[in-house]
Amino acid sequence: MTERLYYTDSYAREFQAGVIDASPDRRRIYLDRTAFYPSSGGQPHDTGSINGIEITEIVDEDDGRVAHVLAAPLDGSEADCRIDWDRRFDHMQQHTGQHLLSAALLEMFGAQTVSFHMGAESSTIDIAAPGLGPEQVRKTIERANRIVFENRPVTVTFRHSSEDLGLRKPTEREGTVRIISIENLDLSACGGTHVRATGEIGPILIRKLEKVRGHLRLEFLCGMRAVKRAHADYEALATIGRAFSATLDETPGLVTAQIEKLQEAEKARRKLGLELAQAGGRQLYSETVAGLDGVRRVRRNVSGITDEVRAEAQAYTGGEKAIFVAVVDDPPSFLIASSKDSGLNAGQVVKDAMAKAGGRGGGSPTMAQGSVPDRDLLELVISGLL
Repeated sequence: MTERLYYTDSYAREFQAGVIDASPDRRRIYLDRTAFYPSSGGQPHDTGSINGIEITEIVDEDDGRVAHVLAAPLDGSEADCRIDWDRRFDHMQQHTGQHLLSAALLEMFGAQTVSFHMGAESSTIDIAAPGLGPEQVRKTIERANRIVFENRPVTVTFRHSSEDLGLRKPTEREGTVRIISIENLDLSACGGTHVRATGEIGPILIRKLEKVRGHLRLEFLCGMRAVKRAHADYEALATIGRAFSATLDETPGLVTAQIEKLQEAEKARRKLGLELAQAGGRQLYSETVAGLDGVRRVRRNVSGITDEVRAEAQAYTGGEKAIFVAVVDDPPSFLIASSKDSGLNAGQVVKDAMAKAGGRGGGSPTMAQGSVPDRDLLELVISGLL
């Protein structure tokens, strides 16, 4: 088994170790001791170098060993190891921040954390709760950050699983259990890397909530991630504010007002579009010459079967003895509308045509539509309709 230095010292940036095993290509290295954290418990692996060779992955293997995967072969039996400290400390901030946030949610709302994931830009926790309102989110952020400001000690202890550990979430681990404690707030079994005091977590920011598989997922950021994200959010709001010649506080109300105006304008546009389509359908009917059977037939090539096309078709077939066909090249599809006195049942015609052509479609006696696998079949179907 590999001696895991990060269990007792998360702040070690450099260390020396001996190579005790390696893969044949010497790109997968096993050391007698390591401070590199392997991917585990929702926390990604560390990066860094061994004898100047870049580490691409750290793997926690089933036999208790830790594998160090390198970008190139490693020679020799001694390892000079250096950890990418910026990445390590960022992970320490996010992971300890998760413990704090999970404890606060449980304390305030009885919401137990069921899973945790640390991403490259943000982290998430899933909690057993139906939801959180805006005021609850605000209180959670305030409570978490107050504990950060109090700079409470974060300590590591080792106890036996047979003891009454008083953990926030029971552990299934047997034997010696590594416990991370936030003073007067949280006790959690955890093998991850953590800061020494809550003040080192930095600001905690909740940015998003969503329902996932019956749980509530919170996206959050800590430390410099939160600072950078808050600045990016400020820049985005400032850009919107400048577009409206407004302050940041005025911007949300102005955006809401603009959205309402756009929605009203869109409704008006759609209404006008339908009215124009209906007028076009009536005019098209008046300009179409009836066939020998007295039926006026027309074909329209369109880019898609839209509400406007349907409105035009309905207006056209509002006249006596009329058949209207709209054809779309891509994807190959069509719409057919017929007046009640045309002698054509649109839905039945489409159903029969699709049965022969291998397409899909259907509808009512006065309007139906269908689609076929290719353009040649489309022309064959349309020729049969007209």
